[in-house]
Formats: sequence, C-alpha cells, structure tokens
Amino acid sequence: MKALIQRVKRASVTIGGNIYSQIGHGILVFVGVEKDDEKINAEKLADKIIKLRIFEDENEKMNLSVSDVKGEILAVSQFTLCGDCKKGTRPSFDNSASLDKAENLYEYFVDRLKLSNLNIQTGKFRANMDVELINDGPVTFWLEK
Repeated sequence: MKALIQRVKRASVTIGGNIYSQIGHGILVFVGVEKDDEKINAEKLADKIIKLRIFEDENEKMNLSVSDVKGEILAVSQFTLCGDCKKGTRPSFDNSASLDKAENLYEYFVDRLKLSNLNIQTGKFRANMDVELINDGPVTFWLEK
C-alpha cells in the first residue's frame, strides 16, 4: 500500500457539488492499493500514520503525532498512486489491485484508523471527488507498507 499524507489545517471532499466529508486540523491521506497488498499492509500503514510524529511540539520540533494533537484524518482512495511512470509518457496501472480487493483493503485500512478513536472521515470509493485542502507547513510525506 502507498500513502501520500499531508498535514492540513482543513480538508474536504465534495461529490457532485455537495460536501461529502470534511476535517479540521489533522492529516489528509491519499491511499493506493497494489495487487500484492494484504491486510497486514493496511494495518502497518494505518498504525504508522496514527503514530507518525509530524506535528510540532512546544519547541517547534516535529515530535507529536496526530493522536497527540487530537487531530482528524481524512482518508481518500486514490489508485493513481500505484501508477508507474518510469517508461513512456502514459502511466501503467498493472500493479494496481483489482477493484474488489482495493475497496476491501481501503475499507479495512479505514477501520484500522478508526481504532485510534480520532475523527476519521473518508472519500467515496470509485467516486469522482473534488478534494480541497489547506496544507499546514506545507508538510507532505510518502509512505509505503
């Protein structure tokens, strides 16, 4: 699994002109599921995101997790993270999981995030979404599990 995470002041998902979900201070997570991924990958990725110390402490050092700051998380499925752009000019999605597998592992990933007891919001799997965010920093990280 791959994740692009951004520390945000706020973020939202709009579908068909209507706000579907939104968060305040926290993390926006774009998640891509690859064909070899299993539940253990979703577990490790969710646990890493919950514990990752990317928020500043009183000394302005990245030393606090989203749990520590009681932040929120918006998780959005994005299969294009699995695209391979090494050859040619058109991405290959050969390494992307099937739709059923991707949806199941994305939902499992979200369920794992919810164990944190933080406010967890999501996008809608396979929907055409408008995602808005105010990046805090900017702070952006790429994770793979």
